[in-house]
Amino acid sequence: MIKKRKILIVIANYYSDISNSLLDSAKKTLIKPFKLRVITVPGVFEIPVIISKNIKKFDAFIALGCVIKGETPHFDFISKASIEAIIKLSVENKKPIGNGIITCLNMKQAIARKNNKGKEAANAVNSVLDELELDDKDMLVDFE
Repeated sequence: MIKKRKILIVIANYYSDISNSLLDSAKKTLIKPFKLRVITVPGVFEIPVIISKNIKKFDAFIALGCVIKGETPHFDFISKASIEAIIKLSVENKKPIGNGIITCLNMKQAIARKNNKGKEAANAVNSVLDELELDDKDMLVDFE
């Protein structure tokens, strides 16, 4: 029997049109069967704390959102801090976290990427979960 994977999607809803497209493409791409919970936060900076709070409850996570560069360095700080925190959570807890956070210079770029980035994040989660579920003994090859 195939185990139902428990997946949490944390979505920053600052740009709701972009976020909704990211969510739709991610959900369509996840390999069934799975159990899904979606939590909405105001912006991408809040995503890591929600993942951290739920790290032991789920098999994998998908972070979705959009940061668009403005006229101040705020974009650089938020983008870097959020991505670094997500990577740290993933590595330290050995849990896949698909990065579906769009970082771009303008809304035109965000719109162009909104249908693929969620899909890419879900594909990454599918791939890593598959690898983590393999029995390592079955993957060893003898060389003599």
